[in-house]
Amino acid sequence: MQSTLLKSFFLAGAATAALAGAAFAQDREIDEIVVYGDGSQIELTDPYAGGQVARGGRAGLLGNLDFLDAPFSGTAYTQEIIEAQQSESIGDVLQNDPVVRVAKGFGNFQEVYVVRGFPVFSDDMTLNGLFGILPRQFVAAELFERVEVFRGANAFVNGAAPGGSAVGGAINLVPKRAPDDGVRRLTLGYENAGQFYGAADLGTRLGDSGEWGVRFNAVYRDGESSVEDQDRDLKVFSLGTDYAGDYFRFSADIGYQDNRIDNPRPQVTPPATGVPAVPDPDVNYAQTGTFTDEEQLFGVARAELDISDYVTVWAAAGARSGEENNILANPTADIDGDTSAYRFDNAREDLVLSADVGARAEFETGAVGHNAVVSASIIDLDSKNAYAFSAFSGFPGNLYNPAPIAVLPEPDFFVGGVLSDPLSTEKVTNKSVAFADTLSLFDDRLLLTGGLRYQAIKTRTFDYNSGAELSRYDEDAVTPAFGAVFKLSPAFSLYGNYAESLQPGSVAPASSGGTPITNAGEILDPFKGDQMEVGAKFDGGTFGATVSLFSISRQNAIVVDQVFQASGEQQNRGVELSVFGEPAEGVRLLGGLTYVDAELEETEGGVNEGNTVIGVPEVQANINGEWDLPFAPGFTLDGRVVYTGEQYVNETNTVELEDWARLDLGIRYKTQISEVPLTFRARVDNVTDKGYWASSGGYPGANYLIQGAPRTFMATVSADF
Repeated sequence: MQSTLLKSFFLAGAATAALAGAAFAQDREIDEIVVYGDGSQIELTDPYAGGQVARGGRAGLLGNLDFLDAPFSGTAYTQEIIEAQQSESIGDVLQNDPVVRVAKGFGNFQEVYVVRGFPVFSDDMTLNGLFGILPRQFVAAELFERVEVFRGANAFVNGAAPGGSAVGGAINLVPKRAPDDGVRRLTLGYENAGQFYGAADLGTRLGDSGEWGVRFNAVYRDGESSVEDQDRDLKVFSLGTDYAGDYFRFSADIGYQDNRIDNPRPQVTPPATGVPAVPDPDVNYAQTGTFTDEEQLFGVARAELDISDYVTVWAAAGARSGEENNILANPTADIDGDTSAYRFDNAREDLVLSADVGARAEFETGAVGHNAVVSASIIDLDSKNAYAFSAFSGFPGNLYNPAPIAVLPEPDFFVGGVLSDPLSTEKVTNKSVAFADTLSLFDDRLLLTGGLRYQAIKTRTFDYNSGAELSRYDEDAVTPAFGAVFKLSPAFSLYGNYAESLQPGSVAPASSGGTPITNAGEILDPFKGDQMEVGAKFDGGTFGATVSLFSISRQNAIVVDQVFQASGEQQNRGVELSVFGEPAEGVRLLGGLTYVDAELEETEGGVNEGNTVIGVPEVQANINGEWDLPFAPGFTLDGRVVYTGEQYVNETNTVELEDWARLDLGIRYKTQISEVPLTFRARVDNVTDKGYWASSGGYPGANYLIQGAPRTFMATVSADF
């Protein structure tokens, strides 16, 4: 432990010294502190040099803050990099973040984003600051202006996530807004082995001064992906409007997404003795007839009014209605790749309502400036579920020579509810009230933020078959947060924070690894963890960097003798370094390095005490570069390397995955034909067609394996009319 901490402090100290040297090389005179973040709940911070990231992003009730002014760490990815990399999902965008890794959900194909070694479920992301509104399993990237990553405990700034994740960070999505000069863009594309793609992006501004904006997006994908016999049918529509007045700002968005994957390559549960060799990159060991299908309708509206030059109020509300249906058969493999699987059907229907209101006031008391915020929020979830399993004795298969059975067995062995008419099995209502004040001292060189959030969490679970209440809790908690930013110069700031995480109690699943859970539906008690973080930030005008040292904890849950129960906590300590910007004209860099030490502590009976947590690599690194070719105007090359270190597959730490690295390359060309601007893009992900197990787990305590995608070629052409 001591050597690990010494390594962490050494890395943080070295990076901080490098940033400090760069800052003081800029200008040792502090004539002016420039503040770009204004705390607005709607207006966005400006793009940073190079356009791939923004100068800052949303910090919950504190609104949008410039990265130099925020006592927290984060990165906001822009629409420009989403388009440049032909990103299909939010997970594709987050491949650029050295702190985030993308996994899959427990038994399904939900994207899960692992931030600082802790999962963020896709239904625990926020849309314009509201929880629960986004589609659960997959979110199309084409709908969004910004993908904002907030790193660290965020129960104070956002409130507790309704799904019980988001302990190590939060992800907020901002829908597209009509640009000042409008947009009329049609895109056609192709992805191997046979997937076709079409998209429309239409937007304009109206009014005497362009204060009203309207933007429409449509996306369609259909055909076979780069994984053999895996077909996707995706339909997405969204309509957004916004108003940008002098004293009143407003945005409203509605979206529809229907995402179906037939024969999706499943996750694999490994044996206790080792990890089977990785199959060929494009092989598909899915059973014929399996699928995942979700249909979601969602919307959100947010308004902000300046009562005076010093007082602003806001209100927001959103809702989601979703349906999901799956037929799955996820295999358990032995070391030789022979598998056993059983059929699992499930159906889910969600109705979610979410809202928040608040006010912000700026004033002074003597030489101290204040930016005070008060906010109240509520989220209400009604989730209906049903499931059915075939016999757990299963049917055979093989990872390397798949031979799907002719007919899947009937799911009549272990049944909960009626698939065609599921009952409510979980109802969650989270309410909270928060207050924060940011003090400005010494001509804004020192910013001190403090606040409290009172949260009331009410959760009830119900029997799948009878609808009878199984368990409930109705608890409340106060989560404080404190932060400080000290600006050594206009280009360099130091920051630190203390914050507490609040994790609603986990709900015991129906089964784990093919074994029924005897206390299915039972809710564990809520858990409060804490976070301490210090760091430094550098802004060189065209090139920026941040470094942070953190420690954060969350509850650990295990299954013992078919009983789902709490077992101590997971404690993650680490160092992060991120770089971004345009260090030379026409050259853009984005990436960084993360080191995480994730340990189990205070476990039940000392079982696995001090061991490394499943699926959390010690080292992660990303680097993404773009180069506008000076000798070929209009052409841009880009490349990205993603590296993930070894990951343990079991809590006894006797089996681990090998580290892996992936190379992605792309090219784009902008030109005009008959006065029509055209952009041609071509990209190859996993250029070397490397076969690798990308992750272990993704759901706390689970150790299933997710295979990385094979070489994937994408090409599009966009026309602006």
